[in-house]
Amino acid sequence: MLIFLIRRLLQSVLVLLVMSLLVFAGVYAIGNPVDILISPDANQAERARIIAAFGLDQPLWRQYLLFLQNAAAGNLGRSFAFSTPALALILERFPATMELAVAAMLLSVGLGIPLGLLAGLKPNSLAGKTIMTVSVLGFSLPTFWVGLMLIMVFAVKLGWLPSSGRGETVDVLGVPLSFLTRDGLRHLLLPALNLALFNIALVIRLTRAGAQEALQQDYVRFARAKGLSNGRIIGVHVLKNILIPIVTVLALQFGSLIAFAIVTETVFAWPGMGKLIIDSIRVLDRPVIVAYLMLIVTLFIVINLVVDVLYSVLDPRVRLGDSR
Repeated sequence: MLIFLIRRLLQSVLVLLVMSLLVFAGVYAIGNPVDILISPDANQAERARIIAAFGLDQPLWRQYLLFLQNAAAGNLGRSFAFSTPALALILERFPATMELAVAAMLLSVGLGIPLGLLAGLKPNSLAGKTIMTVSVLGFSLPTFWVGLMLIMVFAVKLGWLPSSGRGETVDVLGVPLSFLTRDGLRHLLLPALNLALFNIALVIRLTRAGAQEALQQDYVRFARAKGLSNGRIIGVHVLKNILIPIVTVLALQFGSLIAFAIVTETVFAWPGMGKLIIDSIRVLDRPVIVAYLMLIVTLFIVINLVVDVLYSVLDPRVRLGDSR
């Protein structure tokens, strides 16, 4: 296991270097923030001074080497628009995005696995067919449209839930959290449900397929022959074996929830990283864009590493194969 972790860490460092080069070149080679940040009325001397202050007068390769040098020290640049460290600006919005992603993942697991089991155990029943039809809609409907419909129904028509913002928060170890207050929880429910819709449909289909396959296995037949109850067979033998692919997919999807929460945060005016990156793209705030993308890449690498470790815990055959 130790050799496996060391090998994966070295691979992660290499991936970070390659992605940093691609991200830096892609973002810094497209567009010129000087045209947006500097007033058209500024003279050439003022333009030259501001360009030099931003370091945009250096060739691209030198800017990249300076970026690597600063990144090694934890400095991913200074925001052009806010005049603050880009990483600090993103980490300030990170708790809101993380809270939204965690809430969406909990909804995906809490709704997807029971509904998927029901559809898998009773595929020909009305409930099973209805669940599968709803899951198809979850895959098909665009996120922004579903968000607008949720706002129209639950916020405008019924007036049950707020349509935007984060609501009241409580600081826990300096981190503002909204789910600990009633008002914050009401603000969280709609955007979390909107963000979780695709994953709920995905978990339903994965669980249904895994349950139907597991029910045909010999160990389930033996368990029934031993006289075990259906609840124990499903909870111990079926669910434990179908959790392996579900955990793998959900862990990878968690990174996607964080990375692609932009649409949901924009629709519901949720003050997370997604809204920040949209505002930064509008003004070509390069340091913020690069810092955001590098943070997302790092999250995906860490999540992949955690998935591999969890996979080896859930499936001992992975450890045996690695040792050989």
